[in-house]
Amino acid sequence: MPATTRFAPSPTGLLHLGHAFSALTAFEAAQAADGRFLLRIEDIDSGRCRPEFEAAIYEDLAWLGLEWEQPVRRQSEHMVEYAAVLQTLIDRGLVYRCFRTRREVAEAIASAPHGTSTEIFTGAPLPSAEERARIDAGDAFAWRLSLNQARAALGPAYAELEFEDETGAVRAEPERHGDVVLARKEFPTSYHLASVWDDAQQGVTDVIRGEDLRDAAHLHVLLQRLLDLPIPRYRCHRLILGEDGKRLAKRDAALSLRALREARKNPAQLRATLGLG
Repeated sequence: MPATTRFAPSPTGLLHLGHAFSALTAFEAAQAADGRFLLRIEDIDSGRCRPEFEAAIYEDLAWLGLEWEQPVRRQSEHMVEYAAVLQTLIDRGLVYRCFRTRREVAEAIASAPHGTSTEIFTGAPLPSAEERARIDAGDAFAWRLSLNQARAALGPAYAELEFEDETGAVRAEPERHGDVVLARKEFPTSYHLASVWDDAQQGVTDVIRGEDLRDAAHLHVLLQRLLDLPIPRYRCHRLILGEDGKRLAKRDAALSLRALREARKNPAQLRATLGLG
């Protein structure tokens, strides 16, 4: 299988220098391996995603000189797939309905014996009668992956979970994420579930993304094993920081690729700024 990389932005704002670095890194890795480069639009957040931002993604990447395979996969067009994947996890008892609000989750974490504000959340389904009453009342809930049930389902294989990154083989530690939200009452997916499924469907062999997403691989490997999906290689690159030393965000309009284009910067200048030569 040829090496396949991808760049998967969300159209919730204009791309900035950090996005350019990530896209160029993934694109050049594919070229160096005589492989494939894919573009995926992660637009499951319908409340924040905008068509004009999606159009700007195509414009910015073309300006950078990138080329990608067609058609572009848009997550909003695959909700039926995600719902089916979620249903398999429900049928196997690997997820449960969690009716806690974000505030209640935070309070549960803080009140745990080992609790600090940075600890993870683990829970359990409600007793069946109470759960049915909450469902009948129309209460909101999230579908959370049960780490305990996942561990039981995999048995000894759970202790052998690992993935490959730029340092070599890494022992996966899904427990650092706890019982993560994979979907909600009226929405069949989350970033984690959709990303893992899409990478498998698109044949992605090398996931190249920022250092801020390094921990995600520990969870994604667990989902891949539970869903019998291939495990890609993971590689994290450095983050591009602003003058304040903080990671760039889409609200940093002055550093958007559109603003740089309008300031008559060219791709070669941008590459030099990013240290790409």
